[in-house]
Amino acid sequence: MKTYMCVPCGFMYVEELGIPEDGIPAGTPWEEVPEDWTCPDCGVTKADFMAIEI
Repeated sequence: MKTYMCVPCGFMYVEELGIPEDGIPAGTPWEEVPEDWTCPDCGVTKADFMAIEI
């Protein structure tokens, strides 16, 4: 599983955790996160996230 970081604000999307409060269950791969989803902290789109190694 991978982690993606919002470049503008640093919010982390961790595939194994998902974001259940946004309707994205744990284990959801980044590719399956809806294209119209936005960062819950700053509102940018998926295009503003980058894959990171932790």
